[in-house]
Amino acid sequence: MTAQWRAFVAGLELYALSLFGLLCLVPVLAVFVPGFLLGLVFLIPGPVLAVRRLTGRVRRRTRELTGIEIREPYAPEPPLPQPQADGWYERDRQLYKRLWWPRQADRIDWVLGDNASWRDLGWLAAAPIVGLLGVLPLALPIAVVLVAPPASVGTSVLATIAVVAGLALAPPALRVTARFHRRMLGGPVLRSDVHDVRADHRVRDWAAKAFAPVLRLALLLLTSAIAIPVFVATVAALVLGYGLGLIFLVPWAQADLRWLADWRRSLAHWSGVTIASPYRPLPPLVQRPDGLYRVGKHLYKTPRLALWTQRFHWMQTDPATWRELLWRGIDPVVGGLIAGIPVLLVGYGIWGVALPRTVHLFVSDSPATFWYGTFFGHPAAAIPAGLALAALGVALAPAALRLHGRWTRLLLQPAGDTALAQRVEQLTLSRADASDAAARELRRIERDLHDGTQARLVSLGLRLGAIEALIDDNPAAAKELTAKTRESAELALRELREVVRGIHPPVLAERGLADAVRALALDSPLVVSVDIDLPVRLPEPIEAAAYFSLAEALGNAAKHARARTVQVRLDLLPADGGAAGDGDVLRMTVRDDGRGGADPDRGSGLRGLARRLGIFDGTVSLSSPPGGPTELIMELPCASSSPRTSTSSGKDWFSF
Repeated sequence: MTAQWRAFVAGLELYALSLFGLLCLVPVLAVFVPGFLLGLVFLIPGPVLAVRRLTGRVRRRTRELTGIEIREPYAPEPPLPQPQADGWYERDRQLYKRLWWPRQADRIDWVLGDNASWRDLGWLAAAPIVGLLGVLPLALPIAVVLVAPPASVGTSVLATIAVVAGLALAPPALRVTARFHRRMLGGPVLRSDVHDVRADHRVRDWAAKAFAPVLRLALLLLTSAIAIPVFVATVAALVLGYGLGLIFLVPWAQADLRWLADWRRSLAHWSGVTIASPYRPLPPLVQRPDGLYRVGKHLYKTPRLALWTQRFHWMQTDPATWRELLWRGIDPVVGGLIAGIPVLLVGYGIWGVALPRTVHLFVSDSPATFWYGTFFGHPAAAIPAGLALAALGVALAPAALRLHGRWTRLLLQPAGDTALAQRVEQLTLSRADASDAAARELRRIERDLHDGTQARLVSLGLRLGAIEALIDDNPAAAKELTAKTRESAELALRELREVVRGIHPPVLAERGLADAVRALALDSPLVVSVDIDLPVRLPEPIEAAAYFSLAEALGNAAKHARARTVQVRLDLLPADGGAAGDGDVLRMTVRDDGRGGADPDRGSGLRGLARRLGIFDGTVSLSSPPGGPTELIMELPCASSSPRTSTSSGKDWFSF
C-alpha cells in the first residue's frame, strides 16, 4: 500500500494547490471588472502574471510527483519599445513622450493575446473539481457518511470499503489529475514526452463533436449577458455626456467598450462566418504651414487636443459606431435567445431533470424528501424525458450556431463604404510598400553591380592594357597575365549571373515555379521535402513573388528557427469555394521542426515577407508556439484584383 499512500499524499498536495488557485481567481476576476468595463486595462497584466507563478509551481510539482512533463506554454515577453530619433515612442500610430504606456500596451497585448493566460484562468476554476480525483480516499468515505444513515454499522462498513477503494484508485486518479494539468497548463506535447500514447476513443471524439456547438453557444450566451451591463454603461455615458456636458465619457462608451463587439466578431468563425472590422480608418492629423492643427473647421495649437477632437468626430460620423450601439442593446434579447435555447435544453434536461431523478432512485425512495417531483406521476419517467430534452438541444445547436453567426454579421459587419475606405487605405499602403520594395531592389542591384561586376570589369580593362604593353617586349608575362585575365572574366560572369538570378532566376522563367522550388530545396542547408500540386503555370509576377517568399521562408527557418527538417507544400485552390481556374489561390505551406516562438514584431523577416505578399493582396498565417513546430501558410491570389486582403487594417497581413 506504500505506492497508494504516496499517490494519496501527492494528490492532497496538488489539490491544496488547486484550492489556493480558486482563492486566487477571486481577486483576478475583481480586477477584470474595472479593467474591461471601466477601461482600466493596465490593471490586468499584474494579477494574470501573478497567477503564472502559481501555475509554474503546479507544473513543477506535477513533474516531480508523477513524472509527467508539462512544458511552459507562454509566448516570450516582448522587448522594450525603442524610442525614435526624436525621443518619442510610437504605438498604434500615436506618439508618446514617456515609455510607460507603450510598454504597458505591449504587456497587455502579450498577456491577453496569449491563449495560455486564459487556460490558466480556466484551470483555476476547474482544478478544484477535477482535483477531487486525487483525494478519493477522503472524498469517498465523506460521500458515504453524507449519503448513508448516520450512526449505523452499515455506514462504518461502507466507509471502510470506500477508504480501501479510494486508496486503490489513488494512483490512476493521480495520473488523470496530472494529465488534466498538462492539458490545461502545458504547451505542445511532444511524442517523446508521452509514455502511454493510446488510440483515439470513438466515444470521446463523438461526444466532443456533438457537444462542441453547445459549449460554443454557452460562451456566446455569456457574451450576450455581458452586453447588458455594457449597454447600460453606454447609455449612462451618452446621457451624462450629451445631457450634462461630460463629453469626455462619450469616446469611452463608444470606443473603449468595443472590445465586446471585437470579441464577438472573432468568435463568428465558429459559425462559418468571417466578419472584418467595420470601422473606418482614422484620418491623419493635418498640420498647416503655420504650425496649427486643423480638424474640420477648427484650429488647435497642440496635437493632443486636436487628436482628441479628431477621434471624437471620427467616432460620431462612423455608422459602424451606432450600429454597434444598437447591437449592444438588442443582442441580449436576440442573440441570447438564439444561443440560450439549445444551452438551456441541454442544461435543464441533464442537470434539472435526468440527473436529479437518477440520484433520487439511488439515494431515497421517498419523493417528498427530494427537491424534484414526479414526471407525469412517475419519478423514473423524468430520466428519459431529461435525456430527450438534452438530445433535442444537441440536435438544435449546429443550426443555432449558424443562425447566431448570421445575426452577428447583420449588425457588426462593415458597410459598403467602410469596406471601400479600408480597401483604399490598404491599396495606398500596398502601393507605398511596392515603391519602397522596388527602390530597395534597385539599390541592391546597383550595389551588387558596383561592388562586384563593375570592379571586375575595371580590373579587366587595366589588365588588358598591361597585356598590350607586354605583348611585344615580354610575351611570356603577357601570356601569364592573359590567363589571369580569363579567370577574372569568368569570375565576373559568375557574379553577373548571381545578380541576374537575384532579379529573376532563369530556372523560374524556363521551367516554372515547381522546378524552381525544388532547386531551392536542393540548395538549402536543411533537409527539405517538397510536395507540389500545380496543374498549370501561373502568371510570371505571381511565380516570382511566390519564389522569393519561399526562399525567404526557408532562409528564416535556417537562420532563426534552428530547424533540421522543413516541409514545403504548394497547392492551387479555388477561391471562396468557386470552380477551379476561377480566381485560383496559391497556398504555400512551410512547416519546420524548429524551436518555434516566431514573432513578426521581433523581426526575423516575417514582416517583410508579409509586405511582399501584401502587394499582391496575399495573406500570411503564422502558427509558432514556443517549442515548435512552426507553420507558415501564405496565400497568394492569382488575380491581382482579388478582394482577399484583410479589411481590418492596412497593417494586418498576419493572422495567428
